[in-house]
Order: sequence, then structure tokens, then C-alpha cells
Amino acid sequence: MSSTPTGNGTAERAPRASIDAVRATSGTDSTELLVGIAARAHGLRGELVVDVHTDSPDERFTSGSVLTARRAGVPDAVLTVESTRPHSGRLLVRFVEVPDRDAAEAMRGARLLIGSDAVPPPTDPDEFHVHQLEGLRAELEDGSVVGSVREVVHGPGGELLVLVRPGRPDALVPFVRAIVPTVDLDGGRVVLTPPEGLLDLE
Repeated sequence: MSSTPTGNGTAERAPRASIDAVRATSGTDSTELLVGIAARAHGLRGELVVDVHTDSPDERFTSGSVLTARRAGVPDAVLTVESTRPHSGRLLVRFVEVPDRDAAEAMRGARLLIGSDAVPPPTDPDEFHVHQLEGLRAELEDGSVVGSVREVVHGPGGELLVLVRPGRPDALVPFVRAIVPTVDLDGGRVVLTPPEGLLDLE
């Protein structure tokens, strides 16, 4: 089913890419989504300072939530959230399996992941999870293919689709209704109506 944002005038709403889920490298067929990164240990009780990579931290880091911790060179660890509290724009998270500072230090840099099947689809037709957009074919209205969506970049001015184009540099396409009027997840494509010059970079 196609999702075609509607609206008119200055009040029309732009489609939105939720940052609840950046695709994480995985050796399995299932998609895993990054919800946080363990930045450093805090205090002596095993708390970790976590950089949040989700729009839904209250859901992802609620007590009892189970995450996968991935670090280079060591097996994945399963972590259960014990408690969470805000800390200077980040979170302080205690995990059941991380009882003290030494254990927390060992988790420094760990990527905290969930499976994509744990993330329900957005209820707003104008909102899409990042992993839903990555890999979609990018077409013009006449059906000609201009590339594919490699990733979504989140900036102060809004989201940008990064298009991979064979033999040409990547293109950055603002994820707004005027330029991306149709997101067709079932068809595996986005339809673009780019202004003149947007895709002309050599």
C-alpha cells in the first residue's frame, strides 16, 4: 500500500522518519536496530551513560526491557534494564547483568540493539521508521529509477534521504512531501518530484 502524504498550503505536514531504529550490521537475516550506545561508566554501582538513538527512550529503556549489547571482538551480551534516569541529555541506565563499575567499563562503546520485530509500525501514515526507508528504490514520476535509499540523515532542518546512484555521487534529497510525495513500502519504492538541479550533481 502506498503512503502518500496529503495536505495543502503552509500547514501541510511533512513526512517524518522516526529515529527509532538505525540499521545495525548483523550476521543474521533479521534486522537489528540501534537504540543506544553505552558511552561510559558512571559512579560505582554499574550505571552506564547511554547516548540515545531512538525517538522512544521511555519504551526502549523501561525496566525489564531486554537489549543486545554488541562490542567488537567479543560475543554479544543480553542485558535487562533495571532502572533508567535522565542525565544531561543522555540516560543513566542500570542493567541487571552489569553489577558494578568494572562490568560497566567493559560495556563502554557497546551498541545496544533490539530486533525490528519489536518495533510496531507507526500509526501515523506520514511517519516511517528509518529501517523501512533504507533500501527502497527511488523513482521519478515517469517510473525512471534514479537510485536507492542508502540511509536517512537527521539534521537540524529535517531528514534527508541519501540516494546511492550507480556511477554518480550520492544525492541528498529532503524528506518532505513536495519532493517525496509517495512512499510505497509494499512496492519497495519512493517517488520523487525533485526541483530542477537537485539530482544534477556529477
